[in-house]
Amino acid sequence: MAMQAKEIENLIKETFPKAKVTITDLAGDGNHYAAEVTDESFRGKNRVQQQRAVYASLKGKMDGSNGELHALALTTKIPN
Repeated sequence: MAMQAKEIENLIKETFPKAKVTITDLAGDGNHYAAEVTDESFRGKNRVQQQRAVYASLKGKMDGSNGELHALALTTKIPN
């Protein structure tokens, strides 16, 4: 089952309400997305910690073969 970009953005925004979130559908199939998330809460965390926090915000939507989201290329940033 495919996900809409807005649904991914909404899930991320629940955890990171002040984040700037950009979602791009990479394949046009609703299963392969890129996300760029910029949030102040990432300051002082390494990239792995930042990305784990974002993946956790997806609430299991990427979990194995039963997940609704097949692939998410994730970039996290700290605001300038």
